[in-house]
Amino acid sequence: MTVINAMLFDLDGTLVDSAPDGVAALNYVRGTVGLPPLAVEEAGHAITRGAPGLLGVGMPETDEKTFESWRLQLLEHYYASGFPLSRLYDGIEQVLEALEAADKPWGIVTNKVEYLTHAYLEVAGLAHRVTSVVCGDTIAERKPHPEPVLLACEQMGVAPAEVLFVGDDLRDLEAGNAAGTQIAAVYYGYGSRDLNGPLLASSTPIHKPLDLLSLLQ
Repeated sequence: MTVINAMLFDLDGTLVDSAPDGVAALNYVRGTVGLPPLAVEEAGHAITRGAPGLLGVGMPETDEKTFESWRLQLLEHYYASGFPLSRLYDGIEQVLEALEAADKPWGIVTNKVEYLTHAYLEVAGLAHRVTSVVCGDTIAERKPHPEPVLLACEQMGVAPAEVLFVGDDLRDLEAGNAAGTQIAAVYYGYGSRDLNGPLLASSTPIHKPLDLLSLLQ
């Protein structure tokens, strides 16, 4: 592995366990149509695909207009809640502190939209610490396209080859690989159940956040 001078992280399922808040928002929508709540263990994995993913596992099939109404209700409830149940995964804070102590920038590349991402970062006290945040609507392209990763590398001022992109979804690995970064596959996140394919052979497996510390040595 080449020297790592910066790290990029996916948000949901990599930096943050946001499933409880996502499922709470889903259950709000379910309640409006008389459906009982689901447990986080039943639907939490779908948050890696955003509101459509949550609705896909938690709501019955419907027409496009109704689905869009549900999507907006879910997002409004999720945003208004203030993310009381979301938390950094155990060990992430130590990783961020180690990066900052070594004067190595870190950033976030997520397909989550900007208003939700930045609202969470403010609540979590990370907004003033992160060097780059590229969201699903920051530019025209989203992961697995490499452009969001390349933009984040540019904003951090670090060549892609010296950046490690850490993510729990195959889209993260595809985006990082296409952008020329080193890649790390997270096995504790929501998307890990679907991790497969040849990119895993060229990625570093991360079974818990503290595994990342050894890569900074």
